[in-house]
Amino acid sequence: MSTSLIEDAKRMLNVTGSNWREASACRDSEPNLFFPIGTTGLAIDQIQEAKSICSMCLVADECLQYALQTNQEAGVWGGYAEDERRRLRKRWMAERRRAAS
Repeated sequence: MSTSLIEDAKRMLNVTGSNWREASACRDSEPNLFFPIGTTGLAIDQIQEAKSICSMCLVADECLQYALQTNQEAGVWGGYAEDERRRLRKRWMAERRRAAS
């Protein structure tokens, strides 16, 4: 989906600030899917299924931003698993430090 289509859809849904959760693709999904236990076996399938839901979500970027800002360590947020988000957060924090100095 192109960026302008996503932005148009967000405007139609009136997605602003912290109400992004109301427009999330996962809001009616089983929460345990997004918080698998472990990173092997069944957890791999759960992570992939959660990511596939995130890939269709209009507010995945807002979800990821929230996870980075609030240091969510567990679960799939914005289409990123825990280990992926940990690496992203390190870069995100480094960029914030550079911008602040």
